Amino acid sequence: MEAPPVVRDGARFAGRALPVAGTLLGCLTALAGPVYLAGAGALLGPFLLWPRTRGGARTLLLSGARRLADAERWRRTVFFGDRFPAHRPSDQQVLRYLAARAGSGPVCAVVSGLLGFGLVLAGLLVAGVARSAPDWGELLGQVVLGSVLLFLDVQGLFRLAALEARLARECFGPGERELLRRRIGELAASRAAVVRAVDRERRRVERDLHDGVQQRLVALAMLLGRARRARDTERADALLEQAHREAGEVLAELREVAWRVYPTALDSVGLREALGGVAERCSIPVRVAYEVPGPLPASVETAAYFVVSESVTNAAKHSGAGAVAVSVTRRGDLLTLSVRDDGCGGADPEGGGLAGLRGRVAAIDGMLDVHSPLGGPTTVTAELPCA
Repeated sequence: MEAPPVVRDGARFAGRALPVAGTLLGCLTALAGPVYLAGAGALLGPFLLWPRTRGGARTLLLSGARRLADAERWRRTVFFGDRFPAHRPSDQQVLRYLAARAGSGPVCAVVSGLLGFGLVLAGLLVAGVARSAPDWGELLGQVVLGSVLLFLDVQGLFRLAALEARLARECFGPGERELLRRRIGELAASRAAVVRAVDRERRRVERDLHDGVQQRLVALAMLLGRARRARDTERADALLEQAHREAGEVLAELREVAWRVYPTALDSVGLREALGGVAERCSIPVRVAYEVPGPLPASVETAAYFVVSESVTNAAKHSGAGAVAVSVTRRGDLLTLSVRDDGCGGADPEGGGLAGLRGRVAAIDGMLDVHSPLGGPTTVTAELPCA
């Protein structure tokens, strides 16, 4: 187990000082927005009013506004550690952000100045007490009043800092409407992927039944018919024995098809034993490392089983692998699966089986990644949320 990181005193101090420095710097940069908008608006005003030059003047005005917004984004990232997604704010968002900062920045500067002034007065009070005997009643009143004002000042700074953080999120991050639109798109794509996966699974089951089980049942019926028509007892016994073997193979194949549709072991013995069954039925050695404390949701267990089962089956059939390693771990509310084989690689992530797995995983807001360079190895990784 790795040792915990060591935090030096200087690093801890820097971690505390950076937001303070960022807040003080923000008080100054907040004035740049209204100064720029006023100056550029005065210079470009006639061109903004004339229809023929309005487009170019607007582009020029917004270009400078975006530079100021990018500087503010840099300040939030460097001093506050904010990480914003790859999102280009609209023109309205940029102008709204600069306008809002024009109000919050000066207020923050005033509150910070009052806090500094209060600290200076507190220092003078301490120096006066040290020089002469104080009036304890007056001193107590001043301490109480100063403590109340200090509390209100600090609370005001915290609220202003929270306001600036919210303004930055609204400008540099996707808004609620954009997030809702993305979520609707994700759900629509996930639903379409589930429909395709179910349809692909139905076709595979029909193919397995038609090309496998049905053909074997036809052969079994023919064997029984020949045994019934046989006049020689020994010949009839041989045909019945062959039919008995064929019936056993039909049952085994039918059981395999049923397992591919839905493994009943998930309901009876759980995911760990079901994965053990996958390893036992595989034609190559499969090593399973299972580190999952506690039970899992049924949908997560089902998706995890099919990810491992399909990946192991592909490795045994197509990769020429000699062994497969399966890892199942849970950290918090995230279940991580990894299936790695030592085969020749070159698996197509958009192939039928893997695309179906991706749709099944996406249906529960999970993620599936396939890394399969030519020459191998192939690693299939899935992350499934358990919340």
